[in-house]
Amino acid sequence: MPIYKVDGIKKDGLQKYNVRINYISDSGKPKQLTRTAYGLEAAKDLERKLTEEQKQTGGSTKKKMTFQQLFDEFTTAKQYEVRESTLDKYNRDSIHYLPTFKDTRIDKLTVAMIQEWKLSMEQKGLSLKTKQNVFGEIRAILNYALKMEYIAKNPLTTLGNFKSATIIKEEMKFYTAQEFKQFISAAERAAKAKKEKYRDLSEWDFYTFFCIAFYTGLRKGEIHALKWSDINGSYLSVRRSIRQRIKGGDRETPPKNNSSMRTLQMPLPLILALGEHKKRQARLKGFSEDYRVCGGKVCLRDATVQRRNEQYSKTAGLDTIRIHDFRHSHVSVLANEGINIQEVARRLGHSRIEMTWNTYSHLYPREEERAVDILNKIA
Repeated sequence: MPIYKVDGIKKDGLQKYNVRINYISDSGKPKQLTRTAYGLEAAKDLERKLTEEQKQTGGSTKKKMTFQQLFDEFTTAKQYEVRESTLDKYNRDSIHYLPTFKDTRIDKLTVAMIQEWKLSMEQKGLSLKTKQNVFGEIRAILNYALKMEYIAKNPLTTLGNFKSATIIKEEMKFYTAQEFKQFISAAERAAKAKKEKYRDLSEWDFYTFFCIAFYTGLRKGEIHALKWSDINGSYLSVRRSIRQRIKGGDRETPPKNNSSMRTLQMPLPLILALGEHKKRQARLKGFSEDYRVCGGKVCLRDATVQRRNEQYSKTAGLDTIRIHDFRHSHVSVLANEGINIQEVARRLGHSRIEMTWNTYSHLYPREEERAVDILNKIA
């Protein structure tokens, strides 16, 4: 059971080590398991514990572990495989199942226990999507246990995910081009008033945020992460994202997927708005191309952006839509003009065009009459 040093990888100043176990599985096949520790003393301690476990189980990998222990091992194993925001979501969502299963031995977890938990979840008033996501996370955790041969079968495979007898798709909300003009005019008036009354230019950050959201369809985290170095003439490059809800503060991460790394050509109204905003920020002491486009040295806070959203929409006499709905608004304008769905998918940074079509196909005008006219000409 050797210990291997992993070069160049450290955590909190401690060197990473892999502790490797060679064993014969319950099926008689030779297997290898690698566990991670930080610091040589921790690695030696892990080696001692694993050696003792092997003695107690006769070399078998079946563990008498609780669900809490499995969850802890699963999240540790996944920290180098998934985005930090995904790990954060696992931890947040665990409030829906750890209180129920944390002390249960995983080899004693039954289909009946899972079904009872599902029934209790139905009483919480959660959305179908939330319940399905949580179910999927438990399934992933138990699939990990299955892969590691801690259990012989995943009890969730017998049960299906949460379903709704009547699926009512929530109506998509967005602003039309005219409604956005009303909204952004209210934002502009607020920025001018704050400048005149307090000589404060900070309100223009919010005005610029919403301009970017509508004219580019960027995700909220992508807008927060934008720096002036990402703006090159009439082009804007998405290179990173910011997640604000992670424990310990903001985290700058790569965009959601490879397709999210993209460069977009901007329309003239946005080019002009960004040009004026850069002039305002350039007056700030220490200004550089590394400044955030919306916020300067620091990015805007989600809660404050939402308050401005509510304020501007109320002033404009409009219903308040979510921040993410400005992304929908961007698509609605393009769809109304018949812009190719593939280009829309590229601008949104979707990894699959099917995702774009499934979400936005209803925004595209029906082409039935034009199709029939074309066919009529073949007489």
